[in-house]
Amino acid sequence: MSNNPLPGIPLVESPLFRDLVNELPEAVRPVATELHEKGFAVVDFPEENFDVLAAEIIAQLEPKYDFEGWRRGKRTGSKGGLRIQDGTGLSESVLKIACNRQILDLLSLLYGRKAFPFQTLNFPVGSEQHFHTDSLHFSSLPERFMCGVWVAFEDVGPEQGPLEYYPGSHRFPVLYNEHYGVFRKHPTDVAQAAYEPAWEKMVRCAGMEPEVFCPKKGQALIWAANLLHGGSTHNDPGKTRWSQVTHYYFEDCAYVTPVFSQFPYGRYRFKTVTNLVDGTVVPHRYMGAVIPGGVIRALSGQGSVARTGKAALPPDFDKESYLRLHPDVKNAGVDAAEHFLAFGFYERRRYK
Repeated sequence: MSNNPLPGIPLVESPLFRDLVNELPEAVRPVATELHEKGFAVVDFPEENFDVLAAEIIAQLEPKYDFEGWRRGKRTGSKGGLRIQDGTGLSESVLKIACNRQILDLLSLLYGRKAFPFQTLNFPVGSEQHFHTDSLHFSSLPERFMCGVWVAFEDVGPEQGPLEYYPGSHRFPVLYNEHYGVFRKHPTDVAQAAYEPAWEKMVRCAGMEPEVFCPKKGQALIWAANLLHGGSTHNDPGKTRWSQVTHYYFEDCAYVTPVFSQFPYGRYRFKTVTNLVDGTVVPHRYMGAVIPGGVIRALSGQGSVARTGKAALPPDFDKESYLRLHPDVKNAGVDAAEHFLAFGFYERRRYK
């Protein structure tokens, strides 16, 4: 938009929203306003062959899930659902849902930059995932240029583990490891559990209550990157909850995984992001220019401080001593030198 002095903030997240929204097509403004105020918006998925695509996805993916194992787990009270990540290679219809042109055009208007899909998740039942913010897992530089779109392949009732979310929680600051006081110890860590107590206290202190999304078939939920959302309990294991999530990024950004980054140390875990529309790898950009590969490598820990290879290790580094001093690394089966270069240096771990 020509009169937007803050192009590095998504339109729907901008403090200038009240002026900027008037430049959107009139039909788009209610969706933009919902996203701005609540952090999510409900739309009808704009695909004339939706029923056919949904039926094809269910038929093609159903044999891939262990429904009986999931139902056995439910009988013993265990939590968790079933999912297939990046099922585009298993079903062309998954790709068609992800690359729907009208959704891409809508998201591009709402965020002020061209949208592209980079990941899909297909669920036959409720995920039962603790509520979380995508900004910790998928982030962009500048922040918040990421969103998700969840679409129902069947009617969903309260007993089928519908989505839950906290309206307005997208307005919380985007928080990273240094705000939570959490260091990722090694790549085998569960990436989310350490953050959940903070999220629980945040919504309690803000007086927020969760809402659930019980859609009709073909309804979709668009949510902002920082919205706290998850999956409620799937109480009826005899019923399915077929759905697809597509995660979208936007052009002219750099794409990072904050949960495995240490920003104050200049350590960035850059993501290799593929545009599902054309299968191309999307370059990391800053202010319209591609970030040089050497800069990416340096900030990824392959530069002067923690580049891979023995030369980056302290000359008196001893693998056996490192594993003895840090049994969590040994128990995880991670190579001592690799762990030190990727994590131990930044955590100031002893190595002798």
